[in-house]
Amino acid sequence: MSIWYDPAITAEQINPFGKGNMAEFLGIEITEVGDNYLKATMPVDHRTRQPYGLLHGGASVVLAETLGSVGAAFVVDRSKYDCVGLEINANHIRGVREGIVTGIAKPIHIGKTTQVWEIRIHDSRDKIVCISRITVAVLKRPE
Repeated sequence: MSIWYDPAITAEQINPFGKGNMAEFLGIEITEVGDNYLKATMPVDHRTRQPYGLLHGGASVVLAETLGSVGAAFVVDRSKYDCVGLEINANHIRGVREGIVTGIAKPIHIGKTTQVWEIRIHDSRDKIVCISRITVAVLKRPE
């Protein structure tokens, strides 16, 4: 059973929401929408590395927040609700110097006023790079 407000939603329909903001700048691209998960990739390059040549922890958090926030937004009726991050944490487990990292976001809790999502980021060898959790507020839009 699908968790999405529109069960037919596709990555191609979601990606335009990342244009002109942080997701586009870092090269984040939604690649897959499953029944209960969202997947995206991000390159490890000059935009996402820290001075030691490793994937910047902040870039991993941007990928995680993008996935969790986008996932939260597409679970609700976006004409009635906005979803915004309240808290995010991240454990950086393994360094990455090049290639692409992939994040997979799955909900832990989908409530009326809050959602909690877990995001696992892997490198191209499927080794865990970062585990993150975001709490999102679901805000009713003013009428």
